Amino acid sequence: MSMRFLLQSLLQSLLRLLFGLWLVAGAASAMAQTPGELVIGKGWTFRLLPGNAQLASHPEAAAWKAAAVPGTVHTDLFANKLVPDPYVGAPEASLQWIGLADWEYRTRFDAPRAAQGSARSDLVFEGLDTYAEVWLNGDRLLAADNAFRTWRVPVQGKLRAKGNELRIVLRSPITRLLPQVQAMPHKLAGNYPSPYGDEPADAMTGNFARKPGYHYGWDWGPRYVTAGIWKPVVLQSWDVVRIADLQLRQDHVDAARAEMTAVLSADVVRGGSFDLRLWQTAPDGKRSLAAQQRALLRAGDNRVELPVHVDHPQRWFPNGYGAQALYRYTLEISDGKAVVASKSTRTGLRSIALRRDADDKGRSFYFTVNDIPVFAKGANTIPFDMFQPRVSKAQLRSVLQSARDANMNFLRSWGGGYYESDEFFDLADELGLLVWQDFMFGGGMPPAYEDAFRANVIAEARDNVRRLRNHPSIALWCGNNEEEIAWKYWGPGQAMMKADPAFATKVWSGYVQLFGTDLRKVVAEEGGGVAYWASSPSDDLAEAANTPASGDMHYWEVWGNPAHPPSKYLEITPRFMSEYGLQAWPVQRTIDAFAKRGEQGIATPVIEAHQKFLAGKGNERLMKYVDYEFGETSDFNAFVYLSQAAQAEGIELAALHHRANRPFTMGSLYWQLNDVWPGASWSSVDWFGRWKALQFHARRFYAPVAVAALRDTAGHTTVSLLNDRPHAVRGELRLRVMTVDGKLLREERKPVELAPLSATRMAEYADADLLAGAAPASTIAAFDLQVVGEPAARGVVYFKAAKQMTWNDPRLQATLRSSSDGYVLDLHADQLARAVWIDFGDIDADVADNAVTLLPGESLSLRVRSKAGLASLRKSLRVRTLADILAGPAGL
Repeated sequence: MSMRFLLQSLLQSLLRLLFGLWLVAGAASAMAQTPGELVIGKGWTFRLLPGNAQLASHPEAAAWKAAAVPGTVHTDLFANKLVPDPYVGAPEASLQWIGLADWEYRTRFDAPRAAQGSARSDLVFEGLDTYAEVWLNGDRLLAADNAFRTWRVPVQGKLRAKGNELRIVLRSPITRLLPQVQAMPHKLAGNYPSPYGDEPADAMTGNFARKPGYHYGWDWGPRYVTAGIWKPVVLQSWDVVRIADLQLRQDHVDAARAEMTAVLSADVVRGGSFDLRLWQTAPDGKRSLAAQQRALLRAGDNRVELPVHVDHPQRWFPNGYGAQALYRYTLEISDGKAVVASKSTRTGLRSIALRRDADDKGRSFYFTVNDIPVFAKGANTIPFDMFQPRVSKAQLRSVLQSARDANMNFLRSWGGGYYESDEFFDLADELGLLVWQDFMFGGGMPPAYEDAFRANVIAEARDNVRRLRNHPSIALWCGNNEEEIAWKYWGPGQAMMKADPAFATKVWSGYVQLFGTDLRKVVAEEGGGVAYWASSPSDDLAEAANTPASGDMHYWEVWGNPAHPPSKYLEITPRFMSEYGLQAWPVQRTIDAFAKRGEQGIATPVIEAHQKFLAGKGNERLMKYVDYEFGETSDFNAFVYLSQAAQAEGIELAALHHRANRPFTMGSLYWQLNDVWPGASWSSVDWFGRWKALQFHARRFYAPVAVAALRDTAGHTTVSLLNDRPHAVRGELRLRVMTVDGKLLREERKPVELAPLSATRMAEYADADLLAGAAPASTIAAFDLQVVGEPAARGVVYFKAAKQMTWNDPRLQATLRSSSDGYVLDLHADQLARAVWIDFGDIDADVADNAVTLLPGESLSLRVRSKAGLASLRKSLRVRTLADILAGPAGL
């Protein structure tokens, strides 16, 4: 080695060391100079507001009691043992007074030294639900009227060193709005009338309030019109600069290069010249300087754009298409001596587009990510609890991980709840789950003809689009849920047009202005290139909505009216199915959490209280769907099991039909993934995070490589092979026709090659082709697809409804044994064992698979993980099959 080279090497090492020390010092300086923040989350108390009408009947709520912030009135009352658990038993009717009352919250806090000496201080209220009056030290600061907005109030000069009193009064949205709604000569249609008399059925207030619509009750959750300080309250103080926002706008991303713009929004106390540095931390942890600029910032609001280029970016892909590479960017603002402000955010580099290509049938509706057409496989999400502040990140992770584990790549965040948390979207980014985000309109026509209402919504939209836009998982912003089709097809629009044409025209014009223009403009200006869609379902305000030819569809003629059987799904082939569903009860352990065994029955009061469809009578509809396939039962435990089997098999039929019609159909999102409380619903994962049979089925019918063997009511079976991989795959398709007791009647094997991103129709059969004279009540056809590197896929065809088949005891053997990483459950069936359900009673146990079907003579070994011992698990193990209920020649 030459001396010159050695000196160069030593010099480079020294420079790297100095650079590293400078980075550390800069990071420490950034942390020290970040605007001072005090989270005001301690010492809160609450009470019923003095003079409120509810005090006479609820004096127990008059005294000051400890409160949690963030929190809600309902959970504070429950924590103080002033009300029973809102989820256990049937207390809902007795708790409606809470939503009619006004509430008062207060705390005291000392101003930190930084706030006392800073040039600027703001109180930031990230979420006030909903009509909130705020006082600081006796001075009124704010009158808020939107639960979805962030409220920022300057308080410099108003703070004391010690004992600042912050007081917030929360007014009942019902009592506040009801007089003006009742005074309307023609009422706007709402959603679900209250069965409790707290507001008239013809004067619903929910669609006039900018608060979560589901609080007023839905057909899967209770009516708890809560109030509260539902997000943090923060005191922010600074002397020089506050970074209000850092947007990472992705202008162009491909495999070779990512062209981005970092957009800084800054609030400057005193104008001057500043150094801006943007640091990039790549997915592999490597940190580098991405951009720098000397900028003259004026006093007040500033917007600065910094170009960013990334060569050969590690791109972000949805689940199943590649890795979820994430970059972190940190912007530092320096005054030449020290870092005076910094902000960090994370994103994934990807291109995304909504494609609306015209063809001979209409227009397509699908998403491309990094130029790959993605078949959207997933479900709709609803709020994760009636009381959002108690939703934990662990709960979110459990449910969203369940979505990924079930091979989902797409979720629709429904508009009747709230804009999901940063934690929700962080997890979606990490798990590769694209998110269709509705604006918060879940149904019922809003008063969008009022300028003040629209202005409030526009501010709400800007807040939330800005908050969420850096997440690569955001795929679409949608104006509302079902408001367009409700007005056009469900009667309210026609009825109002007859009663008052001028007012009806005004209502619809306001709707078009808000959802066709205002929100579209917000997304165009703030959304970083993500598409906007006016409503779901719709064709983006085309004359016809909810049609198979164009746009997205909701299909509820199965389950809803006229309650067609699931086979009807095969007759509807949409461009993108964004809602469809079947209901089921959760597992027995979840039911036991809110109802004692003596309270359980198909029509008992507590069970009906947790069945919100048809105002508690939804089990009548659910029994109809059980009966379609399995026959009726009077036993509640059997009803629960059969409801899950009916739900799983019905949704599987629809989802495979959608996938088999790719590329005409490019999305299948069933209703719904999760629950808001424990009860009957359309979910596949219950409130506790426990999987129903549907979630296990979803993992199979959403598998990247799958087989769809779909038999219609005319006795025709179509077999399609599905490949969502971006590369071709090869394998073998095997057909077996056999009797339920194991006699093999026919077997065929053939090699297959599946093109990338495709659905390939392989064969069509009439019943007579497959049966060849065999008895349909005791014969099945099984189609198995084996592809190297992919889980085995199977489709089983039944020629009769289960209630019409001959069922024998499958002689199912279940043996639990220890293994190196837990336990293994070995199953073996001598005869057909359909809808096998494995349960461990009150013991927590994670079974690798469930809701499986074993063919005659088939064995299966499943991993089981549990903290319980082997003896306890063996004692509690229960394995049920359909034959346990339907044994005999004619079922039930």
